[in-house]
Order: sequence, then C-alpha cells, then structure tokens
Amino acid sequence: MTDDERIALFLDYENLAIGARDGLGVAPFDFGPIADALAERGRVVARRAYADWSGFDEDRRLLARAQVELIEIPQRLGGSRKNAADIKMAVDAIEMAFARGFITTFAIGTGDSDFTPLVHKLRELDKRVIGIGVQSSTSALLPPACDEFLFYDRLPGVEPGQPKRHARDRSRPPLAAEPSVEAPLAAPEEPARTDDADPAPLVTSTLAGLQRHVDGPVVASRLKRAVLRKDPTFDEADYGFRGFGELLRHLEHEGVVQLREGSAQGDPEVTFAEDESAEEDAFALLVDVVRQLQASTGSRPPLSGLKDHLRKRRPNFSEKRYGFNTFLAFAKAARARGLVELEWDTDANEYLLRVPS
Repeated sequence: MTDDERIALFLDYENLAIGARDGLGVAPFDFGPIADALAERGRVVARRAYADWSGFDEDRRLLARAQVELIEIPQRLGGSRKNAADIKMAVDAIEMAFARGFITTFAIGTGDSDFTPLVHKLRELDKRVIGIGVQSSTSALLPPACDEFLFYDRLPGVEPGQPKRHARDRSRPPLAAEPSVEAPLAAPEEPARTDDADPAPLVTSTLAGLQRHVDGPVVASRLKRAVLRKDPTFDEADYGFRGFGELLRHLEHEGVVQLREGSAQGDPEVTFAEDESAEEDAFALLVDVVRQLQASTGSRPPLSGLKDHLRKRRPNFSEKRYGFNTFLAFAKAARARGLVELEWDTDANEYLLRVPS
C-alpha cells in the first residue's frame, strides 16, 4: 500500500458551508462527495474541520459520523473570530507537515485567498496540495496556487437545490453545477446500499475516478483499496462473489469492464470495456428521449430529471457503465459528438437540451 497517497484534510468549514448554501442551495453541507473524491486519490489519515459550531448543530452531527475532528473556534467580538479560525487552521497544517512526515498530500477545503500563503508553504515543504471550494465563493487567486483544485459543485453526488442568486451570477453559467437526479453519495461510514444492490456503479465510478487521477494502468488491487476507502463496509460476498476478482470477471462478462494481464500474477489491469455498439446505443437512447420530450412539450427539456426518463425506457441505465462519472459528462459527450445541443439557460438556472434538426 506504499503507492497510496496519505492525505490530511483541513476544512475551513464556515467558508464551505455558507458557500454551498448561498451558491448551490445545499444545506446542511454534504461531506460525502468530498470523502469519495479524496478516497479515489489516496488514504485520508486526518480529517479536521474548523468553525464556531454553535451555528452548525446538524452539520456537527453529520461530520462526527464521518469521523471528522471538529475544532471549535469560539465566537468573538468584531472580526477577530475569522482571523482566529484561519490562523489556527494554518498553524495546525504546518505543524502536521513537520510532525507527520509520512503525509504526502494536504487537502485544504476553502475558497478564501487568505490561505494562499499556506498552500505555497506546504508546496515548499514538498507536499502536494489539493484545494476544495465552492465555485461561486472561491477566490480566483487560490486554484492556481494548488497542485489540483476540486470545485465542490462538480463532484459526483452534489445535488444543487435553489441557491440564493445575485445579479452578477447571471452573467455566466456555473460550469460546475450539474442538476443531478441521483441522491448524494453517503459518507463512507454510512454507505447507502442494500444487500441486493448492484455493485457495478460503485466499482465503475471508482474506476473512472482512478483513471482520471492516476498515472498508468489501474490494477485490481488498487481498485479494491479505493472502493474500500469509499465504502469501508464493502464486501463482494454480500453480492454473492467469493472474491473481488470473481466480481470483476462477472462485470467483464456483463460488458462493464475489461481485464488485461497485469505486471503481477493475479492482479490484472482493469479498464472500461471497449464496446462501441453499447455506447452508441446509450447515446441513441438519449437522443430519442430528448426528441420525444421536445415533441410532447414543445420546448427544450432540462437536464434535471432527464435521467429518470431514460430509466423509464431502460431501468438499468447508468452513465457510469460507459466510463462517465456524472450524467452531465455523458450529456456533454453527446454534445461533442454532435448528437444534441446542450446550453445553460440563466432564466431556468439549468442546462437545456435539444436535438439538432
């Protein structure tokens, strides 16, 4: 397991929670998508969140279940409370960088440019830095300072509600927000599955994430570790398989993944099946549904709710079977192929689709 990144997560919680509430209409803040995104990148060995928790009762309970250490920053007069939270978080991160040499990556959850010097210092100490922030409340100075920056809006499982919108927000679409029809992914400590659930979405979403963020091929052992980081209760035996390899062979037989001989015996490389006919069939289904909705409503159908219409026609439809981590990514792939038009509508506050004539 020495090839896994060891990640320390520090959350400027008030910045994230207020940004998600005002920019995305998400309240309470859903930590699950962040946990899943980091699980694809490595092993999270420390989780800390900084806030005056007197104003976040429900959030506090959710974070405690997700094994996040809550650092209390008491309410103070004037503007000193924010400075106290920033300074405490920065000091703790630098202290951990020196005291825990095995930590290779720091994930800093904030959109505040005040943390840019911290990011620079961590990189000087040869630490990789992943930034995490809500797009509408993230300073333009922060993302370029990081090795990687994750906009919370774009993470799989984030389901925008009705954000508080300001006049300046209408000038451009929130590139990250996908009106999703899927429920948010649960935090790893509360996996949302039943014994008879389909393991394919969890395996394929994890594989898609690893392929985007890992150099070189993804082998079965690494995929299994990443799946367990997302859902520590995962056990292939719950689905009737004697081992993870048998589960992968079943998914290969179903045309979901493809196995190739790896460098180590018994540890094959895992990729998505190159089944162009199945992919074309999925895009044809999307086009047919959009065309049908256009004809019945006389207007462009929104992306929100569209996946439900596809599943009415094909109950087992999942974009993850074709290597797309989100339904928005699947729709954008259809647009890139010239099959549909996909445009952001500021009045509707969502993406609208149309089949070109």
